[in-house]
Amino acid sequence: MNIRSALRGAFSVRSQQDIERAYLEQSSSRTDLERRQREIEQGLLRPKRFGL
Repeated sequence: MNIRSALRGAFSVRSQQDIERAYLEQSSSRTDLERRQREIEQGLLRPKRFGL
């Protein structure tokens, strides 16, 4: 791996889909997975937007 690819990986922004997938992969049981899926569907994992 060269320096350029290392820096690109260090400063890359993860997509919302990647964040959600990683969150689901951390589930410890089927019930936990289902709860996490509901949280994602309800938008609880998405960043809050402030504004008018």
